[in-house]
Amino acid sequence: MAALQNITLQFQNAFLRLTFIVICAAALAAVTTTALSAFGVLPWLSMQAGFGTTPAIDAGMFIQIGLTALILMLAFYLPANGRMMALENAHRKFAMNMHDITYAYQMAHAADRGDTFMMSSEFDAVKERIAFLRQHPDLQSLEPEILELAAQMSQISHELAVTYSDERVARARTFLQQRQEEIEQFQQRIGDAQTIQQELRQWTRDVEIEESIAKSQLARLRDELFDLLPELSTQLQSQSDEHKSTESSVIAMSPPRAAE
Repeated sequence: MAALQNITLQFQNAFLRLTFIVICAAALAAVTTTALSAFGVLPWLSMQAGFGTTPAIDAGMFIQIGLTALILMLAFYLPANGRMMALENAHRKFAMNMHDITYAYQMAHAADRGDTFMMSSEFDAVKERIAFLRQHPDLQSLEPEILELAAQMSQISHELAVTYSDERVARARTFLQQRQEEIEQFQQRIGDAQTIQQELRQWTRDVEIEESIAKSQLARLRDELFDLLPELSTQLQSQSDEHKSTESSVIAMSPPRAAE
């Protein structure tokens, strides 16, 4: 039902605007035609009319002037009718609109969260809220019943406004922002630690690779040394035998001391 009324009201407003434009255009055309006819540029309207058997002289001219005056009067009347329609639409014939109530309640609740209202008594609190809503520049066109209902709703939700006041909400946001910054710093430290861990792990792998290379080189050297040891031992044995034979020959060639 409300949707049908809204559609009807919109159609009515559109038809009134169209009528206003048509009448203004007709008034402009009629005044222009009558003025040109008065200056002799265009001919007057010619019609045959009379009162009874007596014909009327220049009846077309008088009819044209009369129609022009009538259209001009309608054109001057339409702005006043438009203002009345705008006033009627603004007041909506004292009908309460839920959108207006919600908007007014949001204004009052926002002011209540900002500690604007200080009265503790229920009656005084409602009066204070009504006065605030009446002085608000965006709510001048609303009816007193709407403002009173919005003020009562705001007074009922006063405890909610205190719980979620602007100060508490700002403090909670500051706390959450600080926690968010701490989390970001912690994540940054974790990232740095992971980078250091990756570097240490890569370094450990490099050391292990170098150590394995050194061990393999040492094993290779040991194997080569073990291969050389038999040959060296053989050479050392032969040199030792030669040295022993030389010493025995030297001892045999020396004369005995008892013969002397």
